Amino acid sequence: MVRYSMIQEKNPREIVLLRGTGCRWRRCTFCDYHLDSSPDRRENFRLNQAVLAQVTGRYHHLEVINSGSFPELDRETIQQLLDLCREKAIRTLHFECHWRYRDQIPALRAAFAAVGTTLKIKTGVETFDHEFREEVLRKGIPEQDPARIARQFDECCLLFGLTGQTAESMRRDVETGLAHFERVCVNLFVENQTDLKPDEGVIRAFTEAVMPDYLENDRVDILLNNTDFGVGAPEVDHAQ
Repeated sequence: MVRYSMIQEKNPREIVLLRGTGCRWRRCTFCDYHLDSSPDRRENFRLNQAVLAQVTGRYHHLEVINSGSFPELDRETIQQLLDLCREKAIRTLHFECHWRYRDQIPALRAAFAAVGTTLKIKTGVETFDHEFREEVLRKGIPEQDPARIARQFDECCLLFGLTGQTAESMRRDVETGLAHFERVCVNLFVENQTDLKPDEGVIRAFTEAVMPDYLENDRVDILLNNTDFGVGAPEVDHAQ
């Protein structure tokens, strides 16, 4: 699996896909990312160490994803990230985090601020339609007020392409995200190992009626495929 890449267009940065013990929520009906995990913390650190060795500091800007939340990474990996930020002068670091860990964010911000790095914490809201988010997606975010959700989080992810969504609801989600968060990352749902299936009509409604208005917005990332950031895809054997 590809675990290191560079994003060179909007918000240029390096990005790494690390491995942790896996999402502890694991109730989202749409998500199988937790399969990229291991209970063996030593093996996780060994893998993460090799991935982080590829970071150059070229943009002084790094995004870390780990198919879950930062508290699911081992302590050694967090320490290596602190050391890396100091050595490579990483000024901005993005982490992902589920709502349930929100109280752990201030301590992490302080730890990285001590080495001169500003944290940007991204959370998967998926939609601001509370009923759809909790009854259909089972996201585990009881808070209904977007402003309250945004108190601890800087960026949000939205998930589109599901039955029940419309062009109007998706546009409303993007606008709500932009009103309360620094950045919005839109992900189109792709078929995976869950029972949920993409709705091609909804995807078409997004790409034709909504997406064109945000393609040039520097605060909006749009992933038509979940590997569009360059990580997560299988390694290519160039020897064949």
